[in-house]
Amino acid sequence: MSDLGAGFGYLMKGQRWVAQHGRWFGFGLLPGLVTLVVYAGALIGLGYGADDLVGWATPFADDWSSPWQGILRTGLTALVFVFGLFLAVITFTAVTLLVGQPFYESLSEEVDRSEGGDVPESGLPLWRELWISARDSLRILLRVALYGIILFACGFIPVIGQTVVPAIGFCVSGYFLAEELTAVALQRRGMILKDRLVLLRGRRMLVLGFGVPLTLAFLIPVVAVFLMPGAVAGATLLARDLVDPDAVPAPGPGPGTADSGDAPAPRAWST
Repeated sequence: MSDLGAGFGYLMKGQRWVAQHGRWFGFGLLPGLVTLVVYAGALIGLGYGADDLVGWATPFADDWSSPWQGILRTGLTALVFVFGLFLAVITFTAVTLLVGQPFYESLSEEVDRSEGGDVPESGLPLWRELWISARDSLRILLRVALYGIILFACGFIPVIGQTVVPAIGFCVSGYFLAEELTAVALQRRGMILKDRLVLLRGRRMLVLGFGVPLTLAFLIPVVAVFLMPGAVAGATLLARDLVDPDAVPAPGPGPGTADSGDAPAPRAWST
């Protein structure tokens, strides 16, 4: 149970870090704001076009009498919009991290620098980093979708489906959200997705303590925008502990002044 509290502590430390480094907080807001505007526009478009989409998809109901045609199409229109909103929620973080890859990598490096010690760099061109991030995010989303299908089916079990299953769902979402956020720092340390998942499984309760509260907050995309910079900072601090929990940060000259040019080269990337 202590690991649960420690995981939540990393989330708070990350928010505190960006609060103390206002320039980096504003820097980290930009990708989330861009993604939010795009998603908002898409949802507004879906809201206006969902009824036409349902009408096109249900030509068999054209000759139905009232009120059955209205009930069917109104219900399906609502389902289409709810499904679109669900997709927006579960993909918002992955898309924001992809859009903000250069921003969040710089923020993560600055967190490492402020904590002292090595500041790993991937050494890869931007297009290669974006490709790896997109590929890994897709793999994570497929895993989440698989768990989602299983949990959806279990949701029809009386009592358990309405109590235990939603709790498990939040744990699954929090675990993989933590994976996506720690990936920013762990990729710079040369860790591929398989290695990252093994690392996270070794401290599962710590990861859940970080990811589950964040998942609950991220249900509201506007909140996610403002928490994202601190979430990346906290995930970087968490990643440092996961990679080398016994390391004592070396004293440095302070945030923003340490020289990262002497950092050792990261391990070779495996793709």
